[in-house]
Amino acid sequence: MNLPEVVKAALFARYSRSPKSLRRLLIDEFLDDDAGPVARAREGEERAVQLFERVFLEYGDDSVAQLGGAHVAVEGASNILTKILQWGRLASYLEQSTRYISFTDRPGGRYRYHRPTALAADPELAAAYAASLDSAFARYGELIPRLIAHLETALERPNNIADAAWTRTVRARALDGLRGLLPAATTANVGIFASGQAYEAMLVRMQAHPLPEARECAAAMLRELRHVIPDFLTRVDRPDRGEVHAGYLARLEQDAAAVAQEILPPADGGEDGPVVRLVDFDPDGESRVLAHALWPASGRSVGEVLDHCRRMGGDGRAAAIRRIVGERSNRRHRPGRGFEATTYTFEVVCDYGAYRDLQRHRMLSLQAQSLSPELGWDLPDDVADAGLAEGYSAVQAASADLYARLVGSFPAEAPYAVSLAHRLRFTMVLNAREAMHLIELRSQPQGHVSYRRVAQQMHRLIAEHAGHRAIADAMIFTDHSGDGDGRLAAETRTEKRRTSPA
Repeated sequence: MNLPEVVKAALFARYSRSPKSLRRLLIDEFLDDDAGPVARAREGEERAVQLFERVFLEYGDDSVAQLGGAHVAVEGASNILTKILQWGRLASYLEQSTRYISFTDRPGGRYRYHRPTALAADPELAAAYAASLDSAFARYGELIPRLIAHLETALERPNNIADAAWTRTVRARALDGLRGLLPAATTANVGIFASGQAYEAMLVRMQAHPLPEARECAAAMLRELRHVIPDFLTRVDRPDRGEVHAGYLARLEQDAAAVAQEILPPADGGEDGPVVRLVDFDPDGESRVLAHALWPASGRSVGEVLDHCRRMGGDGRAAAIRRIVGERSNRRHRPGRGFEATTYTFEVVCDYGAYRDLQRHRMLSLQAQSLSPELGWDLPDDVADAGLAEGYSAVQAASADLYARLVGSFPAEAPYAVSLAHRLRFTMVLNAREAMHLIELRSQPQGHVSYRRVAQQMHRLIAEHAGHRAIADAMIFTDHSGDGDGRLAAETRTEKRRTSPA
């Protein structure tokens, strides 16, 4: 406690190659007993910086940069930038939610969306951009009370629910239904906690990004982080390290796009609607999962155990898998790493709002195509039932028109115009343990209908298309109920916790 991050990191680096206790190392190598408290702390930090530089820069031991971290708040980031920030796996993120916050306020007299500086080069287009997005936000604000009024009469209110819980339920469901009106330029605040190593990777990647907002954000983050963990980020903007790395990443993106254009025929149109496909899986997956779960206790080679599991009948394998899964009393109780021995590749087409939620599962391998209006958009059932489809549709048409005007001259900025209701195509490669976590969490009744349907379909495909019924059956907390009152039940529980005595 009460030590600079660089001292903590250097102390642990030295700790790994010393027989001494941590306390003894701190006293012997980082503190001067003859100096006063302030001088002692300053000298300890100077020694730590010297050790850190020697280990980190001269020896290239990147693990040292995992030993210190910082909290950063990025405010006013577009919904495009939030996904760029959250791309790294080894960091913690929290983001303002379009499901719980209304974006009807106008701080400084302006709606909350990003205004790209590049558009200043074309004043007419900049004016069209502002007019289109202002109109989308205005329609969003206009339809919220109308959808709330509809839901208050259309939904059945339980007799025993508190007024506050009922109000929150209806309001949240209305925001769920109308978030598709918001453009991807909508701004939010993002909180990040990460190690020095994770920040270095994040900033190098953002320096190479074609979106100016990402590069500007990287420069601002680097400037602020250097007030807190400067010694962890010395390589980020060095010409021979971070800059050359960023150049390599930029070329990768450009070369992949060029190769795709050269060897693949043009796309032949969009999808008919939201879709989830299981495009690749291991037919032997259940045998592999069982073998890798049993192997640590077997005293045999993996090959021997796997051969035996393959020879078992399907019923025998299913029974054994049930036993290794055990009694799961809640969805946080997940089986061990044996479930990581088989993987699934899903291709998903769903609205961008749902993608934003699913992309947060960063430990799996996710790739996405560029956001555009090409795949169409989704109309929520609640909006249609409330008779608001016409106004909703008008915003989607204007969003697509603005994108078409932007994409020729401003291809990096064009996705800002696309609404969250428009569809995006992406892939997820995940093992069975990751699938259990994602599917059970995202299928819960209080979740958004869009990503609930994706999770439910993933579960069905594992069971029916892959034929991995024992693995699917282990996901006992997957919820296949309809899109009814899950949020209502969650708000009722919250209200009970708020009002019950401690």
